[in-house]
Order: sequence, then C-alpha cells, then structure tokens
Amino acid sequence: MTEKIYLENPYLRQIDARIVEKKYLNNKYYIKTNRTIFYPNLAGGQPGDKGTINGIEVLDTYEEGNDIIHVVKDNIHSDKVQLSIDWENRFDYIQQHSGQHLLSAAFYKLYNGETVGFYIGKEYVYIDVNIPNINKIHIEKIEEFANKIIFSNFQIKSYIVEKKDMEKIPVRKEPIVNSNIRIVEIDGIDFSPCCGTHVRNTGEIGIIKIRKVENYKGNIRVEFVCGNRALIDYSWKSNYIRNISNLLSTKDKNVYDRVKKLYSQKEVLEKENRALREELYKYKAQELLKKARLIKGVNFICHKFENIEPKEINSIVFHINTLKNNILILGLNNKNNANYIISRSSNINVNMKNIHNEIAQNINIKGGGSPQTVQGTCNQEELDSVLEKFYEKIINLL
Repeated sequence: MTEKIYLENPYLRQIDARIVEKKYLNNKYYIKTNRTIFYPNLAGGQPGDKGTINGIEVLDTYEEGNDIIHVVKDNIHSDKVQLSIDWENRFDYIQQHSGQHLLSAAFYKLYNGETVGFYIGKEYVYIDVNIPNINKIHIEKIEEFANKIIFSNFQIKSYIVEKKDMEKIPVRKEPIVNSNIRIVEIDGIDFSPCCGTHVRNTGEIGIIKIRKVENYKGNIRVEFVCGNRALIDYSWKSNYIRNISNLLSTKDKNVYDRVKKLYSQKEVLEKENRALREELYKYKAQELLKKARLIKGVNFICHKFENIEPKEINSIVFHINTLKNNILILGLNNKNNANYIISRSSNINVNMKNIHNEIAQNINIKGGGSPQTVQGTCNQEELDSVLEKFYEKIINLL
C-alpha cells in the first residue's frame, strides 16, 4: 500500500521515495512508489498534482486499490527517487477544494441545500446543489456567510474515524466507505467525509466569489472562484471596467448606467435604420421593375449586381414577390465568388426547385431552395451561362 503523505501534510513539496513496482505499457512507464506526495487525478472531484520524479514529468496519477500509480514517459533507472510537486498548482487546488467545503456548508446551513456534484475546472469551480432555484438575495447571504468564516480564520483539520463513531459527528453527507473514514472539519462549523487536500486555516482560502448560478437538471449549478483565482478574476474585470470607463469618459461606478443608455440609443437607431433600409429596398425593387421585360404576360427581371450583400438582394426579392406576375433572374458578382437568386411571384405556377435540379446535372452549381425561390453559388466565369439556362427553362414552361 502506498503511503499517502499528501493526506498527512499537503504542504510538503518534495520527498524521497523508493520504486516498488514499474510497468511499461503503451510507450509509458507506470510507477508505484512506497510513498508519495502526488494526489491522484479526480479523486473526489479534485484534479491530480503536476510535478516530476527525478526530474521527469509526471503525466498522470491515479488510484489502483490502495496504491497510487504515477505515469511517466521516460524510464527511471534508479529505485531511489525524488518526488517533487508543482506547489502553485497544489496550493490552487487546496484553496479551491477547501473553499468548496465552506461554500457547500453555507448552502446547507442557510437553506438546507445539499451539494450533489463538485468539479474543479481550469479557471472556475462548480458545485451542484439540490435546490430547484435561488434568488440574488440568498446568493449574497451565502457569499457573505462563507467569507465571514474565511476572515475569522478558523482551523481546518482532518482525522480518521470508524463507522461506529459516525453518529457522534454531524456530517453534512454520508461517507462512501465503511472503515477508516477521513473527516475534514472546519472547526465545529462543517464536518465532511473527504479524501482531498486542504489548507490549514480558512484564512488561506483568501476569498470566495460566486460568479454565476444557473438551473441544471432540477438543481442549481454554482460557478465560483477562491483565493488567487478570485484575484485573477477581479483583476481582468477591473481592467475591463477601467478601460470602458475611460472609453466612455465616465466614472467606473457609472459605467453600467452609461452603457445601458448607449444600448437604448443603439436600439432606437437600429429601428430607424431598419425602416430606412426597407424604404431603400422598396425603391430598388421599383427601379428593377422599370427594367422588366414583359414576356408571355410575365415581367422578367434579369439583372446582375456587383459587390452587394446577398441578404440585400433577398430583401429586394421579398418586396417584388409581394406583387403578381414577376420572375426574377438575378446574379451577384463579388470579389471571390458568384451568387444567383431565381424567384417568382406566388401566382406563377413554375417549380424553381425542379429547374435548379435539372441545371445542376449539367453545370457545377451549389445551392437549393423551394419551388418559389432557389439560390446558390457558381464559378464567376459561368454566372452568365447559369442565368441564361434558368431563363430558357422558365420560358419553356410558361
């Protein structure tokens, strides 16, 4: 059985150990030592430690029964080894994990919410709490309660108990093992069965900041950060607010009101702009109708545009299609490709989709649509030929 030093002293960054077993599989070495400071990956929701064995990077760590397996790429020739962990990474994880215990305790004590899921991500930490919904005031109370405990710097300790003694301890959740149950206690405030690493005092958590709460599978998912992650989160937000306030020439505390006012003004301008564009499309539609050729009682509108957005042409087509007896055969030459739009008024009985499929058998075009309107792309040098093919086939069907 591997002696798990990280449970006794999570602050130990380097130890000497002895390799007791080594296997080579899939171009990697799987090493078991008599003792270790490496925390196994995702045991209890906590990511594994980063670090080295004799200077060789540890790629992964995992539990195998009562042993911890270290995965490395290169062979280690000596039985005597030195294990070193990345301390910044370790301290980050013990800050986040300890913060999770405290935040879960706050949900439980204030609103009887039990934590049913826990995950430490690359940037943020998440807990799922079995409360169907929660409001902003309750979240603020939970955050305030948790941070008061941090600032009071209560001791965090761990110890082993047996199943028969569990009824004496007011645990927040039941253990998943029946013997050698490790309890992590926040000085009479919270008792939780846990095999993770933690800070010694709540003050080392630094601060807990809840970033977001959303509904998730009948529960709520709480996204939060602790300690140095909270500092990083605050720093970039502070920089954003400062830059925005400078851009808008307003105080940082007034940024929200200023942005809200600008957004309201933007919506008014966009509404006015949409109305003006609609008038412009109607005008362009009328200009195209003036150029129409009357053939077999139908107005044929054949035109090629240069450097115009396809959505603008679609708006023009929409306006013309509200009128009767019109067929549009339109092309668009842009910088790198060519587009076509073929459409008709609803009172004309011609299936544009069938025509498109026939033409696609002989010319390389990509597109589709409905019996009323088809559109697509083709090579620029073939655009005239494509438009001509549509014209011929439509004429023959009238």
